[in-house]
Amino acid sequence: MQKPNIILILADDLGYGDVGCYGGTHIHTPCLDAMAQGGLRFTDFHSNGAVCSPTRAALMTGRYQQRAGIEGVISAAKHRQVGMDTSETTFANVLNEAGYATALFGKWHLGYAPEYNPLHQGFDTFRGFVSGNVDYFSHIDQVGYEDWWQDRQLKNEEGYTTDLVTQHGLHFIETHQNQPFCLYLAHECPHYPYQGPNDKGYRTTSNTQPGQGPRQDQDVAYAEMMSAMDRGIGAIVEKVQALNLAHNTFIFFCSDNGPTGPGSAGPLRGGKGTTWEGGHRVPAIAYWPGVIEAGVTTHQTALGMDLFPTFASLAHAPVHRPLDGVDLSPVLKGENDLPLRTLFWRHGKRKAVRYEQWKWVESTEDSGLFNLSDDLGEQNDLSQQMPDKTKEMRRLFQVWEKDVTSHGQMRT
Repeated sequence: MQKPNIILILADDLGYGDVGCYGGTHIHTPCLDAMAQGGLRFTDFHSNGAVCSPTRAALMTGRYQQRAGIEGVISAAKHRQVGMDTSETTFANVLNEAGYATALFGKWHLGYAPEYNPLHQGFDTFRGFVSGNVDYFSHIDQVGYEDWWQDRQLKNEEGYTTDLVTQHGLHFIETHQNQPFCLYLAHECPHYPYQGPNDKGYRTTSNTQPGQGPRQDQDVAYAEMMSAMDRGIGAIVEKVQALNLAHNTFIFFCSDNGPTGPGSAGPLRGGKGTTWEGGHRVPAIAYWPGVIEAGVTTHQTALGMDLFPTFASLAHAPVHRPLDGVDLSPVLKGENDLPLRTLFWRHGKRKAVRYEQWKWVESTEDSGLFNLSDDLGEQNDLSQQMPDKTKEMRRLFQVWEKDVTSHGQMRT
């Protein structure tokens, strides 16, 4: 059986309400909307973390990020010698061993030091940045370091970050069209600094302020940024179709966590950095003509860590360690529902447990038990009416917390 190509497209800080097919009206996303019309839209898909680095650790390893010791953001200012240990097995490792050409273009954010470079984590090719964000034009990070790499070498190139990610992706598809490939496009968009494709760079190695960029009309800049990413995603889909690869290429799009700044979580409570739904419930679209039925919506609960076992299953690639994620193939193909499972989030002192429609949240702002089936906005706390359910959810969290923490020291 022919191994399918795999393309993972990840947005950065994209909210649940920032895409047209999720009810967003402030931004036009025709290419993403077309993907949803031609594929499968998830209404209950979640990032594993509420911020960038933890989410990416879970995404790469198929396990809760706490097992890899990536609990918080790996920052340029404080954590330049911290990263995801190369003893971790990533989906890129597994696919590479199964004969796939593997590439990452865009944001890594799992280690600054050379030993944490993506080429040591299963990727054949890397073009992009290792920090949390860069100036979209000068490619300088928020503490003044140059941060644009060609594999292991610091090598800047002219261009708008979003467009560069797309251009490298298109070239990779063209070059590797005759062999199985895994392409990971990790966009910076719509993370700050808020810079549209017609703006100019403002960060230098001696001047990095203001952090969110000089534009006062951030809402307008945000829309411009989103349009550029949306066009790029459309170009990737068109390239796959033009090369007659669509029937054998699985494309998955999602965000790494909830929104900040001008972004919108739609009907959800909270945003980036929180364990409310707005912090981790994100848009997600699966596209594979002829395999995934067009125009379908699924309400199955899934997480970013489920993509590793899904990729491995589609590629018939063996995995030699236990994973926390589950294979989404039955849902993609419309065959079966996923097994019931209890899911967990932890970001500092913010915690959450999910089982079926029930969610328990403990936060620095508020806490409670919520029935998401009729209270998606988490407004009606039921913990006083249902003390036994609340107690059980908290017990489940304590058991999970002990399990994942025992696997390694938290490094961030």
